[in-house]
Amino acid sequence: MLKRKINFTIIRYTMEIIDREISWLYFNSRVLQEAESKDVPLHERIRFLGIFSNNLDEFYRVRVATITRMIELNKIDYPEKSTYYTKLLQQINDISYNQHEKIRSIFRNIQKELEEHNIFIIDETQLNTEHSIFVKQLFNNRIRSKLFPLMLNNLTALESLKDGSIYLAIVLEKSDNPDVTNYAIIEIPTNSFERFVILPSNNESKFIIRLDDIIRYCLDDIFKVFGYNKFSAYTFKITRDAELDIDEDISKSFMELLAESVKQREAGVPVRFIYDKNMPEYLLDKLIKQFNIGHKDHTMQGGRYHNTKDLMNFPMLLGEKLTYPPTPPLSNRNIISGKKIFTSIREKDIMLHFPYQSFQYIIDLLREASIDPKVRSIKMTLYRIANPSSVANALINAARNGKSVTVFMEFQARFDEENNIFWSTKLQEAGVRIIKAIPGFKVHAKLILIRRKENGLNRYYTNISTGNYNEQTAKIYCDDSLLTTDPRITDDVHKIFYLFEKSYRLMRFSHLIVSPFKTRNYFIKLLNNEIANAKAGNDAWAIIKMNSLADQKLAKRIIKAAKNGVKIYLIVRGINILIPDKNPNIQAISIVDKFLEHSRIFVFCNNGNRKFYIGSADWMTRNLDNRIEVTTPIYEKDIQDELFEMLNIQLNDNTKARLWKSKSLNEYKVSDKEPIRSQVDIYNYLKSKHNIYE
Repeated sequence: MLKRKINFTIIRYTMEIIDREISWLYFNSRVLQEAESKDVPLHERIRFLGIFSNNLDEFYRVRVATITRMIELNKIDYPEKSTYYTKLLQQINDISYNQHEKIRSIFRNIQKELEEHNIFIIDETQLNTEHSIFVKQLFNNRIRSKLFPLMLNNLTALESLKDGSIYLAIVLEKSDNPDVTNYAIIEIPTNSFERFVILPSNNESKFIIRLDDIIRYCLDDIFKVFGYNKFSAYTFKITRDAELDIDEDISKSFMELLAESVKQREAGVPVRFIYDKNMPEYLLDKLIKQFNIGHKDHTMQGGRYHNTKDLMNFPMLLGEKLTYPPTPPLSNRNIISGKKIFTSIREKDIMLHFPYQSFQYIIDLLREASIDPKVRSIKMTLYRIANPSSVANALINAARNGKSVTVFMEFQARFDEENNIFWSTKLQEAGVRIIKAIPGFKVHAKLILIRRKENGLNRYYTNISTGNYNEQTAKIYCDDSLLTTDPRITDDVHKIFYLFEKSYRLMRFSHLIVSPFKTRNYFIKLLNNEIANAKAGNDAWAIIKMNSLADQKLAKRIIKAAKNGVKIYLIVRGINILIPDKNPNIQAISIVDKFLEHSRIFVFCNNGNRKFYIGSADWMTRNLDNRIEVTTPIYEKDIQDELFEMLNIQLNDNTKARLWKSKSLNEYKVSDKEPIRSQVDIYNYLKSKHNIYE
């Protein structure tokens, strides 16, 4: 197959808008930049390679799968749309191919650096006698029982192959009878055995071998009983369409339908077939024909090894020497040890910043609520939760202590469906009321509402967060989380849960901005206000921080605001469909660093009376029209100042910030001023302000 080449400066755009999929691929290239950067600790560079690969797999399973569907859907009635999506798919595959070439180059350099630390990644041809004995014993004692070879000639169904798993396609031959050739497939069991195996060492040098190569080395132990003694093995993998098609069979519960759809995902249509470029043409043709892999754009050359995502679990052989220095979670000065969290929240609004500050505060709040005799009820939304989950266990404990506990569980959180079904069952068994599914919508809002009886009256405590209630991801996702008893906010949160519980009746919200009801129009109104102020000669600006900007109406309103003199400062981690350098009033950066930037923060000048908001919604059409999302105003002046300081630190980042430009979307922002690395500087800022125990 011919190698694909693409000039990364050639991107499709209309006026000042580019394709969201191309923009996302540039975001993933920024992850790849971290893997390449010599300023990043070596083990972290390996991990970034894994993150890049995992991101790309999900992109193909979701976005490319959708594009493939659109190609087929529009072929007859809307051929021009089908042609557009076909060209887009070609461009995606071209960029992806070049990125894979880049991965292999980066990893070769990383291997050389590992060798400078006496860490060697070897293959089956480099085993010494001691390693050979170890590998054979390991294979026969632990690995062989996990292998289930399939003879290729007996397979006719592509469903036999798992999405995302890696396989060896093996040519079996007999040296005494060259005319007899057979073919087998073996799944590399990375779900039940580590991908990277540490070999025994008697000196300072350390050796690692991949599970793939152990299996290659021991193929004779599997097939010699059938008379085969000559083997060649080549890696391949299939990526499937992971979008769920939920049947409308009214005789089944939503849980049954969802479980069936998750199961059907395993047999999704292939959207990518990656194979070892050294695979013989006859074997490649046999695989493609045997499994009826159709469109040529679905096939892609790769190297000897696939599933680079497994590098996220690469062994830490040198401890913390090659990793980022630790950043232990900071305290928050407004929550005092030994003092009830409820008391602290009553005194003033509190903002937590994860992972700089500890997510344990949220768990402690739920635990305190579970045993507080004055607490009557706890209501909460759950989208992605950990497993095991201290959050879920706190809710279970609350129910067992007689509290009324209600959870809206979003079962359609992509790739977390099975985990959410599991926890839904556990919570229900403990007496928690589970609210399931809003037809046609996902609930992406992050909310807690606690009702406490104080002096004979109900007082509501609420938490509104930009991130999930997941203690694992809270260690690496940058999110902001508001704790308040302000009735302007708690009354609206109470209405949202009423909406969930009462057949989703349309509600009016006085202070919260709730999708799908008014989020887009609300922010258009705020931008229009800035336009009016700019025309009147007043200061007019907005700072907009989010994961993705992909809604064309809001993007075009930003362009209009900038053309009318409004200064727009964008901090967008992922997708950004704008081409900012076409207007000097738009400054846009993306920050990729140790932590994943995940918070959504919006600040508007408002003629000097600044307005601040945080929320769960990115400016994407799905978040604005097809999800329940909540954005809350921030009224506390101290919190406003804190957020503003953090945003300014990010806007001045000249170490990990990349500029959005039409000719180079991943150019580092450089300055001759003192280096500013925002995640480090924000940590130090919060430490100086909050860490009262230092």
